[in-house]
Amino acid sequence: MNESLAQRIKRLRKEAGLSQAQLADACGWKSQSRVGNYEAGTREPNLADISAIAKALRIDDAQLLLSTPPADLSPLSFETAQTSVAPGSAADAVRAMLAKSGKNVPEALKQKIIAVADTADSNVVTVEFSRPGLVGDEVWIAHYDIRGAMGAGQSIHDFPEMLKDIRVSPSHLRELGVEFEEHYHLKLVTGWGQSMEPTIKHRDPLIVNVHVREFSGDGIYLFFWDDHVYIKRLQVADEDHFEMISDNTRHKDRLIRRDMTYIQARVLLVWNAHLL
Repeated sequence: MNESLAQRIKRLRKEAGLSQAQLADACGWKSQSRVGNYEAGTREPNLADISAIAKALRIDDAQLLLSTPPADLSPLSFETAQTSVAPGSAADAVRAMLAKSGKNVPEALKQKIIAVADTADSNVVTVEFSRPGLVGDEVWIAHYDIRGAMGAGQSIHDFPEMLKDIRVSPSHLRELGVEFEEHYHLKLVTGWGQSMEPTIKHRDPLIVNVHVREFSGDGIYLFFWDDHVYIKRLQVADEDHFEMISDNTRHKDRLIRRDMTYIQARVLLVWNAHLL
């Protein structure tokens, strides 16, 4: 029998050796009743709360959302769904997975997952991602329909893109100084806005490492804060705050609470083109 979301939260909390009060404290919540309500099924967590619980338990969000999650299926990772079921589209594979294991996934989240898969279907390439490469050491990097705000914040939604999935050479990326463990940790997203100019310009494609889900030193990150997606430079301001920094001096920097900042990836490379 598939577990409900409430049952999974309770089981994973116990496996982590945490009480309800300890989990609530790790999530930055004032009362353990919030955890109790989630475990009793009397209240459904939103996306930010799911990310907070997963972060506190040191697991991927998918382990909470799906009773039998495939490997590397985070909110930014869908290529497993595209390649694990054949024939059929990525969206069909995701729908089948959600029908089997996502009974208690909130409907709004199901629609976001399916929407991303539908976008991927416009340029699906059938490949075996377990192989080290396709031609020489070349591999495919998935491009997700996610735009990270370099300004006031953006929600995830559809928008036209010039690039779809791209093929790159991991060895060449490393020669450029891009540091990563596995090529399947790399994804392509889009910067949106002017606040990171001249480092990142509006609509520049960016290679990010979705394996980095914690602050790992000063750098540019893709993260959720205040229910929006941002691409900004982060530095530790004090024990409780990050400084969210814009490279464009016309945009003000600001302090944001560390316990309300959910890092999704670290930005490694700007894939930009310059007119000559």
